[in-house]
Amino acid sequence: MIRLVTVVGHGQNLIEHFIQHYEKYVDEINIVVYVSDIAPNLEQEVKDRIQKYNNVKIFSVIIDRVFDWNKVTQLYNSVKYAYPNDWWVVADIDELQLYPNDDLKSLVNECDENNWDLVRGGFIDRIGVNGEFSEIKSNVSLWRQFPNAGFFRYPMSGACPNKVCVMKGYIEITPGQHYAKINDQTTWRWQGWNHPLIAPYEMYSVQVHHFKWDSTAIERIKEVADVKKEYSFSEEYSKMYEELKKTDLRININREEFMFEQKRNKGEFQEYKQWNKLIKKIIAI
Repeated sequence: MIRLVTVVGHGQNLIEHFIQHYEKYVDEINIVVYVSDIAPNLEQEVKDRIQKYNNVKIFSVIIDRVFDWNKVTQLYNSVKYAYPNDWWVVADIDELQLYPNDDLKSLVNECDENNWDLVRGGFIDRIGVNGEFSEIKSNVSLWRQFPNAGFFRYPMSGACPNKVCVMKGYIEITPGQHYAKINDQTTWRWQGWNHPLIAPYEMYSVQVHHFKWDSTAIERIKEVADVKKEYSFSEEYSKMYEELKKTDLRININREEFMFEQKRNKGEFQEYKQWNKLIKKIIAI
Protein backbone atom coordinates (compact mmCIF):
# COMPACT_ATOMS: atom_id res chain seq x y z
CA MET A 1 0.00 0.00 0.00
CA ILE A 2 1.33 3.42 -0.99
CA ARG A 3 -0.50 6.29 0.65
CA LEU A 4 -0.21 10.02 0.10
CA VAL A 5 -0.89 12.87 2.48
CA THR A 6 -1.23 16.57 1.71
CA VAL A 7 -2.33 19.51 3.83
CA VAL A 8 -4.61 22.03 2.11
CA GLY A 9 -4.86 25.50 3.62
CA HIS A 10 -4.96 27.37 0.33
CA GLY A 11 -4.34 26.50 -3.32
CA GLN A 12 -7.78 25.01 -3.83
CA ASN A 13 -7.40 25.63 -7.56
CA LEU A 14 -4.60 23.07 -7.60
CA ILE A 15 -6.55 20.17 -6.09
CA GLU A 16 -7.74 18.57 -9.33
CA HIS A 17 -4.32 18.97 -10.96
CA PHE A 18 -2.75 17.41 -7.87
CA ILE A 19 -5.08 14.40 -7.77
CA GLN A 20 -4.80 13.72 -11.49
CA HIS A 21 -1.02 13.69 -11.19
CA TYR A 22 -0.74 11.39 -8.18
CA GLU A 23 -3.61 8.94 -8.71
CA LYS A 24 -1.47 6.89 -11.10
CA TYR A 25 1.28 6.54 -8.49
CA VAL A 26 -0.49 5.92 -5.16
CA ASP A 27 -3.32 3.78 -3.83
CA GLU A 28 -4.86 6.41 -1.57
CA ILE A 29 -4.79 10.20 -1.25
CA ASN A 30 -5.44 11.69 2.20
CA ILE A 31 -6.19 15.39 2.64
CA VAL A 32 -5.92 17.33 5.87
CA VAL A 33 -8.05 20.47 5.56
CA TYR A 34 -6.39 23.38 7.37
CA VAL A 35 -9.06 26.01 8.02
CA SER A 36 -7.89 29.51 8.92
CA ASP A 37 -9.03 33.12 8.56
CA ILE A 38 -8.01 33.25 4.91
CA ALA A 39 -10.22 30.28 3.94
CA PRO A 40 -13.15 29.90 6.38
CA ASN A 41 -15.23 27.82 3.92
CA LEU A 42 -12.38 25.58 2.86
CA GLU A 43 -13.82 22.27 4.09
CA GLN A 44 -16.88 22.45 1.85
CA GLU A 45 -14.86 23.56 -1.14
CA VAL A 46 -12.48 20.63 -0.76
CA LYS A 47 -15.41 18.23 -0.44
CA ASP A 48 -16.92 19.59 -3.65
CA ARG A 49 -13.67 19.24 -5.55
CA ILE A 50 -12.83 15.66 -4.51
CA GLN A 51 -16.28 14.02 -4.60
CA LYS A 52 -15.76 12.50 -8.05
CA TYR A 53 -12.56 10.68 -7.05
CA ASN A 54 -12.87 7.27 -5.38
CA ASN A 55 -9.42 7.04 -3.83
CA VAL A 56 -9.35 10.53 -2.28
CA LYS A 57 -10.63 11.32 1.21
CA ILE A 58 -10.50 14.01 3.85
CA PHE A 59 -8.46 12.52 6.70
CA SER A 60 -9.19 15.33 9.16
CA VAL A 61 -10.15 18.99 9.46
CA ILE A 62 -8.34 21.35 11.80
CA ILE A 63 -8.77 25.03 12.61
CA ASP A 64 -5.68 27.02 13.50
CA ARG A 65 -3.73 30.23 12.92
CA VAL A 66 -2.78 31.03 9.35
CA PHE A 67 0.65 30.27 7.84
CA ASP A 68 1.94 28.11 10.70
CA TRP A 69 4.24 25.84 8.70
CA ASN A 70 5.48 24.02 11.81
CA LYS A 71 1.88 23.00 12.52
CA VAL A 72 1.60 21.71 8.95
CA THR A 73 4.59 19.43 9.53
CA GLN A 74 3.05 18.14 12.76
CA LEU A 75 -0.08 17.26 10.79
CA TYR A 76 1.94 15.32 8.21
CA ASN A 77 3.62 13.33 10.93
CA SER A 78 0.40 12.56 12.80
CA VAL A 79 -1.28 11.22 9.66
CA LYS A 80 1.68 9.03 8.71
CA TYR A 81 1.95 7.58 12.20
CA ALA A 82 -1.53 6.06 11.71
CA TYR A 83 0.12 3.52 9.35
CA PRO A 84 3.77 3.48 10.43
CA ASN A 85 4.84 0.52 8.30
CA ASP A 86 3.21 1.63 5.06
CA TRP A 87 4.89 3.72 2.40
CA TRP A 88 3.87 7.38 2.25
CA VAL A 89 4.29 10.22 -0.20
CA VAL A 90 4.35 13.61 1.53
CA ALA A 91 3.57 16.48 -0.84
CA ASP A 92 2.22 19.99 -0.44
CA ILE A 93 -0.70 20.80 -2.73
CA ASP A 94 1.59 22.83 -5.03
CA GLU A 95 4.21 20.08 -5.38
CA LEU A 96 4.16 17.48 -8.17
CA GLN A 97 6.81 14.83 -7.67
CA LEU A 98 8.49 12.94 -10.49
CA TYR A 99 10.20 9.60 -9.89
CA PRO A 100 13.02 7.81 -11.71
CA ASN A 101 11.62 5.85 -14.65
CA ASP A 102 8.20 7.35 -13.83
CA ASP A 103 7.60 4.35 -11.58
CA LEU A 104 6.99 4.85 -7.86
CA LYS A 105 6.01 1.23 -7.19
CA SER A 106 9.33 -0.06 -8.54
CA LEU A 107 11.15 2.55 -6.48
CA VAL A 108 9.36 1.40 -3.32
CA ASN A 109 10.04 -2.26 -4.14
CA GLU A 110 13.76 -1.56 -4.51
CA CYS A 111 13.71 0.23 -1.19
CA ASP A 112 12.08 -2.77 0.47
CA GLU A 113 14.67 -5.10 -1.05
CA ASN A 114 17.52 -2.94 0.23
CA ASN A 115 16.03 -2.00 3.63
CA TRP A 116 15.78 1.69 2.77
CA ASP A 117 12.92 3.57 4.44
CA LEU A 118 13.34 7.08 2.99
CA VAL A 119 13.84 8.64 -0.44
CA ARG A 120 14.89 12.26 -0.64
CA GLY A 121 14.60 14.87 -3.35
CA GLY A 122 14.76 18.57 -4.13
CA PHE A 123 12.87 21.46 -5.64
CA ILE A 124 12.61 22.43 -9.28
CA ASP A 125 10.77 25.75 -9.42
CA ARG A 126 8.19 26.30 -12.18
CA ILE A 127 7.18 29.68 -13.60
CA GLY A 128 5.12 31.04 -16.51
CA VAL A 129 6.15 31.52 -20.14
CA ASN A 130 8.08 34.78 -19.73
CA GLY A 131 8.80 34.48 -16.04
CA GLU A 132 5.37 35.74 -15.02
CA PHE A 133 3.20 34.43 -12.19
CA SER A 134 0.42 32.98 -14.35
CA GLU A 135 -3.22 32.49 -13.45
CA ILE A 136 -3.97 28.78 -13.19
CA LYS A 137 -6.44 27.34 -15.70
CA SER A 138 -8.37 24.23 -14.72
CA ASN A 139 -8.45 22.68 -18.20
CA VAL A 140 -4.77 23.02 -19.17
CA SER A 141 -1.88 20.91 -17.86
CA LEU A 142 0.24 22.66 -15.24
CA TRP A 143 3.31 21.50 -17.13
CA ARG A 144 2.20 23.58 -20.12
CA GLN A 145 1.03 26.56 -18.08
CA PHE A 146 4.38 26.77 -16.26
CA PRO A 147 6.90 25.58 -18.87
CA ASN A 148 10.01 27.16 -17.34
CA ALA A 149 11.80 24.81 -14.95
CA GLY A 150 14.63 26.18 -12.83
CA PHE A 151 16.04 26.89 -9.41
CA PHE A 152 15.31 30.42 -8.25
CA ARG A 153 13.81 30.33 -4.77
CA TYR A 154 16.98 29.40 -2.91
CA PRO A 155 19.18 32.01 -4.64
CA MET A 156 16.53 34.70 -4.07
CA SER A 157 15.55 34.02 -0.47
CA GLY A 158 17.70 31.28 1.02
CA ALA A 159 14.74 28.88 1.29
CA CYS A 160 15.90 25.32 1.86
CA PRO A 161 15.54 23.26 -1.37
CA ASN A 162 15.89 19.82 0.29
CA LYS A 163 12.74 17.68 0.52
CA VAL A 164 11.88 14.32 2.04
CA CYS A 165 9.43 12.78 -0.37
CA VAL A 166 8.76 9.04 -0.01
CA MET A 167 9.08 7.28 3.33
CA LYS A 168 7.76 4.72 5.77
CA GLY A 169 5.10 6.17 8.04
CA TYR A 170 7.19 5.97 11.20
CA ILE A 171 9.81 8.40 9.84
CA GLU A 172 9.55 11.78 11.58
CA ILE A 173 9.91 14.76 9.26
CA THR A 174 11.13 18.19 10.32
CA PRO A 175 9.57 21.63 9.66
CA GLY A 176 9.15 22.42 6.00
CA GLN A 177 9.47 18.71 5.13
CA HIS A 178 13.11 19.40 4.35
CA TYR A 179 14.75 16.76 6.56
CA ALA A 180 13.89 13.78 8.72
CA LYS A 181 14.72 12.33 12.10
CA ILE A 182 15.93 8.75 12.23
CA ASN A 183 16.76 7.31 15.65
CA ASP A 184 16.66 10.87 17.02
CA GLN A 185 19.31 12.00 14.53
CA THR A 186 18.34 14.75 12.10
CA THR A 187 19.44 14.01 8.55
CA TRP A 188 21.72 16.89 7.70
CA ARG A 189 24.39 17.42 5.09
CA TRP A 190 26.65 14.59 4.00
CA GLN A 191 26.87 12.47 7.14
CA GLY A 192 23.15 12.43 7.85
CA TRP A 193 22.14 11.85 4.25
CA ASN A 194 24.45 8.84 4.09
CA HIS A 195 22.35 7.06 6.72
CA PRO A 196 21.85 3.39 5.73
CA LEU A 197 18.05 3.77 5.81
CA ILE A 198 18.11 6.48 3.11
CA ALA A 199 18.14 5.41 -0.54
CA PRO A 200 21.36 6.60 -2.26
CA TYR A 201 20.54 9.89 -3.97
CA GLU A 202 22.75 9.19 -7.01
CA MET A 203 20.18 6.72 -8.32
CA TYR A 204 17.10 7.34 -6.20
CA SER A 205 16.23 11.02 -6.00
CA VAL A 206 12.83 12.65 -6.48
CA GLN A 207 12.20 15.83 -8.45
CA VAL A 208 9.73 18.09 -6.65
CA HIS A 209 8.29 20.43 -9.25
CA HIS A 210 7.04 23.46 -7.37
CA PHE A 211 3.93 25.15 -8.78
CA LYS A 212 3.71 27.64 -5.92
CA TRP A 213 4.35 30.56 -8.24
CA ASP A 214 0.92 31.33 -9.73
CA SER A 215 -0.94 34.65 -9.89
CA THR A 216 -1.97 34.43 -6.23
CA ALA A 217 1.58 33.94 -4.97
CA ILE A 218 2.76 37.56 -4.86
CA GLU A 219 0.03 38.63 -2.46
CA ARG A 220 0.53 35.51 -0.34
CA ILE A 221 4.30 36.04 -0.14
CA LYS A 222 3.66 39.55 1.16
CA GLU A 223 1.05 38.30 3.64
CA VAL A 224 3.42 35.69 5.07
CA ALA A 225 6.21 38.28 5.28
CA ASP A 226 3.87 40.60 7.19
CA VAL A 227 3.13 37.93 9.82
CA LYS A 228 6.68 38.57 11.10
CA LYS A 229 6.80 35.27 12.99
CA GLU A 230 9.41 32.55 12.99
CA TYR A 231 6.79 29.81 12.58
CA SER A 232 5.81 31.34 9.22
CA PHE A 233 9.42 31.74 8.01
CA SER A 234 8.50 35.40 7.49
CA GLU A 235 12.07 36.59 7.06
CA GLU A 236 12.57 34.25 4.12
CA TYR A 237 9.34 35.42 2.49
CA SER A 238 10.30 39.05 3.06
CA LYS A 239 13.58 38.50 1.20
CA MET A 240 11.67 36.89 -1.66
CA TYR A 241 9.25 39.80 -1.89
CA GLU A 242 12.04 42.39 -1.90
CA GLU A 243 13.86 40.51 -4.69
CA LEU A 244 10.68 40.27 -6.76
CA LYS A 245 10.12 44.02 -6.52
CA LYS A 246 13.51 44.54 -8.18
CA THR A 247 12.38 42.63 -11.30
CA ASP A 248 8.85 44.03 -11.68
CA LEU A 249 7.33 40.99 -9.92
CA ARG A 250 8.68 38.54 -12.50
CA ILE A 251 11.41 35.92 -12.49
CA ASN A 252 14.39 36.56 -14.74
CA ILE A 253 14.45 33.32 -16.73
CA ASN A 254 17.74 34.33 -18.43
CA ARG A 255 19.73 34.51 -15.20
CA GLU A 256 22.32 31.74 -15.44
CA GLU A 257 22.26 30.99 -11.71
CA PHE A 258 18.58 30.00 -11.98
CA MET A 259 19.39 27.06 -14.32
CA PHE A 260 16.23 27.45 -16.43
CA GLU A 261 15.12 25.04 -19.11
CA GLN A 262 11.82 25.37 -20.97
CA LYS A 263 9.69 22.22 -21.01
CA ARG A 264 6.29 21.91 -22.65
CA ASN A 265 5.58 18.21 -22.37
CA LYS A 266 3.52 16.31 -19.82
CA GLY A 267 6.20 16.24 -17.15
CA GLU A 268 8.86 13.53 -17.28
CA PHE A 269 11.80 12.91 -14.99
CA GLN A 270 14.37 12.92 -17.78
CA GLU A 271 13.18 16.22 -19.26
CA TYR A 272 15.18 18.42 -16.92
CA LYS A 273 18.69 17.82 -18.24
CA GLN A 274 20.52 19.53 -15.37
CA TRP A 275 18.97 17.40 -12.63
CA ASN A 276 22.15 15.48 -11.72
CA LYS A 277 23.98 18.78 -11.36
CA LEU A 278 21.15 20.37 -9.40
CA ILE A 279 20.62 17.53 -6.90
CA LYS A 280 24.35 17.59 -6.05
CA LYS A 281 24.07 21.32 -5.48
CA ILE A 282 20.99 20.88 -3.29
CA ILE A 283 22.65 18.20 -1.17
CA ALA A 284 25.59 20.51 -0.52
CA ILE A 285 23.33 23.31 0.83
